[in-house]
Amino acid sequence: MKLNILSFFSVLMLLLLGACTEQSNLEPEGQWTLSSAQTESPEAGSAIVLNETLPNTKLDFTWDAAESSAGYGVYYSVLIDSLDAKDMTSPIIEVQADNAGKSLKASISHHAIDEALSLAGYDASSTNELNWTVKAKSLSKVTYQSAKISLKRFDSEIIPEQLFISGEATETGSDLSAAIALKRLNGVDQTPSNKHEIYTSLLANKPYRFYSEQAMPAHQYGGADGALLKNGSALSVEEEGVYRITIDLDANTYSLFKINQFGAIGGAFSTGWGSDQFLEYQGLGVWKASIDFLPDGGFIFRANGTWENIMKRVVGTNEIVAENDADAQGVQLEDIPGEGKGLKILTLDLSAKGFSYSIEADPSAPDEPDPIEAPDQLFLLADGSMMHEFSKDGDTFSSSINLALKAGVEYALNASSDGSGRAFSINTMLGTDGVGADNVSANVLLSEEASSFQAEYDQAYKIELNFAEANLKWSYYNIKLFHWDDINGGWDDKDEFLMSYVHPYSYTVNADLKANYDMKFISPWDIEMGAEDASALSGTLINKGGSNIRNMSNDGNYTASITLSNDFATGTYKFE
Repeated sequence: MKLNILSFFSVLMLLLLGACTEQSNLEPEGQWTLSSAQTESPEAGSAIVLNETLPNTKLDFTWDAAESSAGYGVYYSVLIDSLDAKDMTSPIIEVQADNAGKSLKASISHHAIDEALSLAGYDASSTNELNWTVKAKSLSKVTYQSAKISLKRFDSEIIPEQLFISGEATETGSDLSAAIALKRLNGVDQTPSNKHEIYTSLLANKPYRFYSEQAMPAHQYGGADGALLKNGSALSVEEEGVYRITIDLDANTYSLFKINQFGAIGGAFSTGWGSDQFLEYQGLGVWKASIDFLPDGGFIFRANGTWENIMKRVVGTNEIVAENDADAQGVQLEDIPGEGKGLKILTLDLSAKGFSYSIEADPSAPDEPDPIEAPDQLFLLADGSMMHEFSKDGDTFSSSINLALKAGVEYALNASSDGSGRAFSINTMLGTDGVGADNVSANVLLSEEASSFQAEYDQAYKIELNFAEANLKWSYYNIKLFHWDDINGGWDDKDEFLMSYVHPYSYTVNADLKANYDMKFISPWDIEMGAEDASALSGTLINKGGSNIRNMSNDGNYTASITLSNDFATGTYKFE
């Protein structure tokens, strides 16, 4: 029994001594060291050509072990970075060693190295002097050992499949995680191309760039003068506004087109093909407006009120494509059909998730007005005197001529020429500021009441009254002097000089005109006035007839004036 007790105490003392010995091995952190691993392969000075044909080929990195003086475990990773890197915190690429970091080897595919170099801004086919470094880590101690190598990138550049825009100039600012996506356009075979597009607003003189990701690392693109450069200087615009930006990653180019306004135009609206229904920019590539639709008729979208920048829908869909891009994207386009009569919200979505349109009933639309019994005759009176008798077709009356109305005159509608019959009126002025539009028009409510109304502007108006719909539509033409280098095929670069209306039926403009340029007086495309004598400085005009006017032998500043008949069929012109 005594022997057993002695044996028990002997074992206990051995355990206590062992515990004291293990505790002493836990040295304070500053009292042990970690040596650097020694690079082995690739040897310093090695020149390596990355294999584009076999991109999954592995490049092996090996080294001799680092040692902890306290015998702690060591874990390794391989870093590749530029020769002038200031520290090791953000290398071009970092890969953990095999066996969860315990091995003395790490393998990286040629593809992974090439992609990392591309993201770091190194060009395709470039040969680059770099450091490869073995990083050894034990607890909180870290050592590095580097060797110089050269790596030649693949001959083919990496082309991102997506792009984002970010920077102070953009709608979401400089937060890259909130960068706005561009839409990747399809090619002629309907597969994704390397062209990207965005409609967005930009602040003036603020920087922006394009990125392949919404976080770093990412390919970054800047540039200048239409040339897109990887890691290029930030871009900026001189004028604040909404822009269409197109990127071509095959050609490494970019282009910008300023969108002053987006409108819808066509037979679906009372303004027809002569004037736009303007949409309001909502932000992030979306435009919207509440518009009064007719029972039927189609329409298109266009930018800046010109026929060179129109958009239609892909046949049978709600997808929108610019007409001049249809062939390149391999699609067939058609006018957009309306969706029945009434006030509707029209949305044009040109964000990356678009490009599309939608038409929805406007919940705030007023009730349809009650019809008015149409009179047998209808007259327009000016300051109490009969000015014009309207032509009747069922419940509709229309002016057979353009009515030269003058601001400040009291106008009235009456079933009798002396003003003694049933009276009708509108609760607003005729006319509005339609500068830039070709055919300015609006629909206003018609009511049966004895009150006069005025025209806001001197103009040659056409008036149509629909008693079944209690509606009066007024319209007038803005006439422009078209001026272009027809001899050298310069129609697309034509000048369109807006003429000022001079009561009654006259228009004038002062403009710098060039010798041997062709000219016509036009309001697309109802009015197209050509001359009987193309070389004369004055003469007779014919709507939808005559010749282009080419009467300038010297460049100079001229005043052009025209006076038209009240039906706009003929007129006279003069250049001074």
